[in-house]
Amino acid sequence: MRFDDRIVMVTGAAGNLGRAVGGAFQHLGATMVLLDMKAEGPIIPTDLRDPTSVQRAVDRTLERHGRIDVLCNIAGGFRMGPMLHETPQADWDFLFDLNAKSILHTARAVVPAMIRNGSGKIVNVGASAAQKGVAAMGAYVASKSAVIRMTETMAAELREKNINVNCVLPTIIDTPENRAAMPGADPRRWVAPHDLAAVIVFLASDAARAVHGAAIPVSGLS
Repeated sequence: MRFDDRIVMVTGAAGNLGRAVGGAFQHLGATMVLLDMKAEGPIIPTDLRDPTSVQRAVDRTLERHGRIDVLCNIAGGFRMGPMLHETPQADWDFLFDLNAKSILHTARAVVPAMIRNGSGKIVNVGASAAQKGVAAMGAYVASKSAVIRMTETMAAELREKNINVNCVLPTIIDTPENRAAMPGADPRRWVAPHDLAAVIVFLASDAARAVHGAAIPVSGLS
């Protein structure tokens, strides 16, 4: 799986998974376009909650490279909460804006360019927890469940346009933040960022050209 001469856009590029995904594609020859709120190095500062900010980053990419071959929607957020009926509106809005609306914003900006180019790959990040309701995680589960349904919908709409849309459903990702939050847990049973990145790279490759609308569980050793 090589990505020479491919333009790969990664959101949430400054995060743990974003860095792993960006590095994996770059190692395979891709030209990277990195988006994040944090303006570090080559990252294009982008607020994924703001459609104007997203469109500006995509326009800048198209002006420079002429196309976007792969879009990886890596950015996302997590918050535990109280019971659903007690969840503050701010938490509900935060999780839906970052986990679900961000994908809508990138789709609106990127998909028309992929259609014009005649091909494309889109990989979204859902969550294993989104497959059923979980106490004290209502807003998070609902927002990540929306990612799965959006993935399926886009796949059904775009497969005849030669655009593949799929998503991954990781369990807990082994990050410094999660280790600090759960000091008594065994992180060896979690999903290493580079392992999750490998699945994302596969879904973005020509080897996955027959895969449409899949929600791939990535559960590590747990």
